[in-house]
Amino acid sequence: MANISGIRTHMKSVSNIEKITKAMGMVASAKLNMAQKLALASEPFAEKLHDIMNMALSDGSVLAGVSIRQNPLLVMRKVLKRCYVVIGSDEGLAGAYNTNIMKHLAVELKGRDNDVLVTVGTKIKAELRRNAYTVKTSFSGFSNHPTYDEADEVAEAVEKLYVNGDVDEVNLVYTRFKSAVFQLPVTERILPIKLVKDKQIAEEDEDDNNAKKDEFTGVIFEPSASEMLPYLTKYYIRSMLYTALLQGAASELASRMTSMTSATDNADDLLKKLQTNYNKARQSSITNEINEIVNGAEALK
Repeated sequence: MANISGIRTHMKSVSNIEKITKAMGMVASAKLNMAQKLALASEPFAEKLHDIMNMALSDGSVLAGVSIRQNPLLVMRKVLKRCYVVIGSDEGLAGAYNTNIMKHLAVELKGRDNDVLVTVGTKIKAELRRNAYTVKTSFSGFSNHPTYDEADEVAEAVEKLYVNGDVDEVNLVYTRFKSAVFQLPVTERILPIKLVKDKQIAEEDEDDNNAKKDEFTGVIFEPSASEMLPYLTKYYIRSMLYTALLQGAASELASRMTSMTSATDNADDLLKKLQTNYNKARQSSITNEINEIVNGAEALK
């Protein structure tokens, strides 16, 4: 009888966990719908801003009039120390989301002990410290619902590091959202700004560039491109950061939804097994009681 009681208690616990994971999966799914729309909607704008920056920086007359003092974010230095802005999650129960970022970052940091880490997300910060990495600056509280203001705050911090000469390069490490079931950790450089595409990308985008050529031929900068460059570079960096934060938010929610769905399915399977064990234990208990009654009746004869 004690065994039956234990199984019943276990079933109740698993049932409660199943309800929680199912609810969390539904919440993540609802939030993912909006996060996915924002992530996908941000990409065309970021690409368009990238094209405008490319056009400005590829103009020799613009570069000739650029003041290094007014455009410190364009200064190229020998890379001795890098900064990595690592975008993770504030909350747990997101499957392998943070683990995959850690694996990707470990490859980037291999053999480099003096690089600077800036984190977005409480969990990824804790994970980095647990693996003996030093975190210089951290941000939290908005991993699954970022705003442009938060992107601006992170950008201010990394720009300060770069302009002061504390680091010679700034990279974003985040998870690019491909679909609800597939997300990919990537690294993208944001400082210094040098918008030169490699040969392979240039070949892949050749048709695209030809299609856009006429569209950008008539663009006029007012005031001049060299005057706008300091503002354009800052806006470009914030756009990249905001896009990365949105991609990370969608990836986090997708990973959490998948994880909670899997946990709910596992809980349901476990409940079925426990129900079978419970039925067997109860049947055995009833059989024993019948045997005791029969034996007692036989003894009275």
